[in-house]
Amino acid sequence: MRTHHRSRVLATALAALTAAAGLAGCSRADSSSGPAQNQGAAAEVRVGYFPNVTHAPALIGTKKDFFAKELGKTKLTTQTFNAGPDEVNALLGNSLDVAFIGSGPAINAFTKSKGTIQLVAGAVSGGAQLVVKPDITSVEQLKGKTIATPQLGNTQDVALKKFLAEKKLTDQVKVTALDNPKTFDTFKKGEVDGGWLPEPWSSRLVADAGAKVLVDEKSLWPQGKFPSTVVIVRSEFLQQHPETVRALLKGELAAIDWAKANPAEAKTVVNGALKELTGNTLGEAVLDRSFSGIELTADPVAAQFPQLAKDSVTAGIVKEAVNLKGFADFGPLNEVLKAQGQPAVSAPELTK
Repeated sequence: MRTHHRSRVLATALAALTAAAGLAGCSRADSSSGPAQNQGAAAEVRVGYFPNVTHAPALIGTKKDFFAKELGKTKLTTQTFNAGPDEVNALLGNSLDVAFIGSGPAINAFTKSKGTIQLVAGAVSGGAQLVVKPDITSVEQLKGKTIATPQLGNTQDVALKKFLAEKKLTDQVKVTALDNPKTFDTFKKGEVDGGWLPEPWSSRLVADAGAKVLVDEKSLWPQGKFPSTVVIVRSEFLQQHPETVRALLKGELAAIDWAKANPAEAKTVVNGALKELTGNTLGEAVLDRSFSGIELTADPVAAQFPQLAKDSVTAGIVKEAVNLKGFADFGPLNEVLKAQGQPAVSAPELTK
């Protein structure tokens, strides 16, 4: 009788443990397959940007500790890239959380990720030009010439190819993708005839290599505004750590405000960051010219994105314009702007 009772107790206990394990297993499966939940501040945030003047908010935010101050205990890890496509691969490969990036690759990241990359802010407007040999004085004279862009499918690559398509010069101009420093060297050697380049490289070719401006991209956009650098985030990271994204954007706004209030020092900080990252500094003329062509702003100039999506088609980068609904999530940025008494950013065509 006592043995039979012990057997029943053991059987009941075993059944209870099995049920509990099953429930725990269901719970783990449910949580992993469901939407990401807010987990508070991240232990680490991995941020990518370029060693370019057009990424000044990221350079200043890092060097002057504006990001670190707002992030608090969250560790900031940074990585630099030459152009957008490589940075997109890092995001999609889950080795980056946040990227300062060009508008074209930002759209491409949203498309390739099937909507799991979000646009959260702007960084810089303007700052790209088609600079060429001095003897090229008209667009028609680009026929038979070789023009460089930073990387296949990057923002300037799309801009140049769209421009050539509209001028019916697609088959008459050779476009070659080169790292910006290599473009500078090959232009000086006469191996390329020009480049559609971001700052400071367009200014370097003008000031240090004798190039002249054939097209300033500002002239192709309403009010001369276009998003040359924006901020995108992995959706999962944004859902899990909105507090960290807000902190990073608050740091970006602080960097922008400081740069506007201290323009001379801002140039010095950016130049110092470029030396650290590339081993080279910019001459005063190049630095001044580079900064004169850009506007540091957290406004992503969102109204231009539908046109930018069409431009990728015109440029032959993609076959059809992507539907950008759900691309943007300006919630974190608008919370920061509201706290500072600044107007909100709105883009109904890009938000859910």
